[in-house]
Amino acid sequence: MTHTIHATQLGHKIDGTPFSPTRESIRQFCEASLDFNPLHLDDDYMKGSFGKTTFGGIIMHGMNNFGVISKMLTDWVYPLGGMQRRLETRWKAPVKPGDTIQPSAVVSSVRHTEKSQWVTLDIEVLNQRGETVAAGEALVEFPNAA
Repeated sequence: MTHTIHATQLGHKIDGTPFSPTRESIRQFCEASLDFNPLHLDDDYMKGSFGKTTFGGIIMHGMNNFGVISKMLTDWVYPLGGMQRRLETRWKAPVKPGDTIQPSAVVSSVRHTEKSQWVTLDIEVLNQRGETVAAGEALVEFPNAA
């Protein structure tokens, strides 16, 4: 299937699937990633402060957030005949059990080359309070039809 012109127009918005982490999903991510940092597991450890930051409880892995963003991108780009080429994000706020996050992206630039169309997207992940928990940029490629 080839991509549609509409999907690659400046300002086109993509909404991803909401995700609500639980203590169990955070633990499962610990096991899958082999990252057993007490930030993700130990409530007593998280009662302390980390410089000027106090989280007040365990937090979801940043890379789990990255996975939620990647799912949004692949759900959008692969059915249109494209592929994800780059994703850069910054974590802006912690995500805790009971939060609900939702990724979105907006097409910010389109560049045509001899072989492909390259689409840059501005990425944002919001929690249920409308706070930005992650932001970044993605690059996807739509190869020209042969």
